Amino acid sequence: MTTESLNSLGSHETIFNKTGVSLPEVLLPAEGTDMQKWAVVACDQYTSQPGYWEEVERIVGNSPSALRLILPEVYLENSNVDDMISNINITMKKYLDDGLLVPHNPCFIYLDRETPRVKSRKGLILAVDLEKYDYTQGSRALIRSTEKTVPERLPPRIKIRRNAPIEVPHVQLLVDDPEMAIFGHLENAVQQMDKIYDFDLMMNGGHIKGYKIERPSIIRQIAEVLEKLTDPELFADKYDVDPEDTGILLFAVGDGNHSLASAKAHWENKKTQIPKEMQAHHPARYAMAEVVNVHDEGLIFEPIHRVLFNANPETLIKEMDKHFSTVSPFHVKSFPSKELMEQEKHELAAKFQGSHIFPFVTNHGYGIIIIEKPRYNLDVATLQDFLDSFLKSNPSAKIDYIHGENAVTSIGEEPGNLGFYLNPIDKHGLFKTVLKDGVLPRKTFSMGEAEEKRYYLECKII
Repeated sequence: MTTESLNSLGSHETIFNKTGVSLPEVLLPAEGTDMQKWAVVACDQYTSQPGYWEEVERIVGNSPSALRLILPEVYLENSNVDDMISNINITMKKYLDDGLLVPHNPCFIYLDRETPRVKSRKGLILAVDLEKYDYTQGSRALIRSTEKTVPERLPPRIKIRRNAPIEVPHVQLLVDDPEMAIFGHLENAVQQMDKIYDFDLMMNGGHIKGYKIERPSIIRQIAEVLEKLTDPELFADKYDVDPEDTGILLFAVGDGNHSLASAKAHWENKKTQIPKEMQAHHPARYAMAEVVNVHDEGLIFEPIHRVLFNANPETLIKEMDKHFSTVSPFHVKSFPSKELMEQEKHELAAKFQGSHIFPFVTNHGYGIIIIEKPRYNLDVATLQDFLDSFLKSNPSAKIDYIHGENAVTSIGEEPGNLGFYLNPIDKHGLFKTVLKDGVLPRKTFSMGEAEEKRYYLECKII
C-alpha cells in the first residue's frame, strides 16, 4: 500500500471538476478467481458467430465469470432474452453477496494490453460524469460520441441496468495526447504501483496487466494533464477552432458508444427518483471506462467496408451520379482486375487531390468512383450519406458492414451485390474531424480486430 494518503488530495471531485473525471471504487474478482475464465470479450463482438460464444461457455463452465454478467448480442433475437436479463441481475447480486467481487478504495487502474497484433496498448481505468457526456449530433459536451448512435440498440442494455446493482463496462474513451503526457508518466511510475492482475486472455485475446494507482502525486499529475487538454486557448490553437462554437472535447468514445449511451439513459431515468442534493454523488451518475491515447502505437484503426445486397450495380452507380453531380464532379472508371484497380487508385489519388475515391467490386469486375469537392471531411461520411438515401428509396436493398478486403471481394462479386473498399481513417485527425463534422456515420472505423477489443474485467456499483 502507498504511504501517501488519498485524503491529502482533498475531494477528488474538486481536483477533477473541470474534466468530468472521478476515481471509481473498483470491484475486482476475489483472490483465487481464475482470471482467464473471468474476463470475456465485449458483448458486441462475434455477433454472427454463435460458435465463438458457445466455446466461451464451454471454457467458463461453472466458474465465476463476467460472462454471467453480460448479454452477448448474438443472443438478442432469442425468445428468452428477458429471462437471460433476469439471470444476469440475480448473478450480479449473488457475486456481491458471496464476496466474489471485492471493493477497492477509490483509485485509477493503469493497464497494459498485449494483443496478437501489437505488443502493448496502454489504458487507464477511471469514471466519467455522465452529465458531461452527450451522444447526440451537434453535441458540444466534454465527452462525445465519434459515431452515430442507433436508438434501437439501447433498450436491451437499459433493461439490464434497470435492476442491476453493478456495471461491467467495455467502454473505451479516446484522449488526444500527442505528447504522451499521461501514459509516458504512468509508464515511468509503474514501480510505484501495486500490480493487481497479470494473465492471458481467453480465445486468442493476448495478455493483460493491471496496476492500481492510489498515490496522490500520480493522480495529481493525471489531473494536471487533463486540465491542460481542456484549456480553451491551447484547444483553439491545437484544432484551429473557436471553442465558443465547438465546445471543448476531452474524450471521444472509441468503443462501447451504445453501452455509454445506455448508462446515460439509465442515469436520466434514475435521477428523476433521487432528491437533487443526492444526485452529485450518486454512483449511477458516474460510468467506468478505459481511456486510451489515440496516438498510442498499439492502437490500430481498421476500416469497415460496405457491401450492398440485392442492388443492381448499374442502377446504384447512376443514382450515385445523380446524388452527387449537382454539387460535385463525379467520375467512374472500370478495370478488369483488382491489381489494375489498386495500381490506378494511387495515380488517381495524386491527380484528384482533395477528392474522395471509392474502389468497388461487382460481378462484372472492378471500378473506382471519384467525387470531387466532397462536402464531408471523411470519405466514409460522403459514401454513407448517399447509401442512407439509396437504401431509403430502395427498400429491397440491404447493407452489411464488413471487416477485411478479401471478404468484400468474395461477397461483392456475387450477382446483385456491390462492395465498396474503404480506407482506414487517420486516427491522428479524429478529434478535429469530430469537431468540424460532428458525429460520424455508424461503422466508420474499428479499434483493432474483434479479439483486440476490451475484455470485461473491472466492475463498479451503480
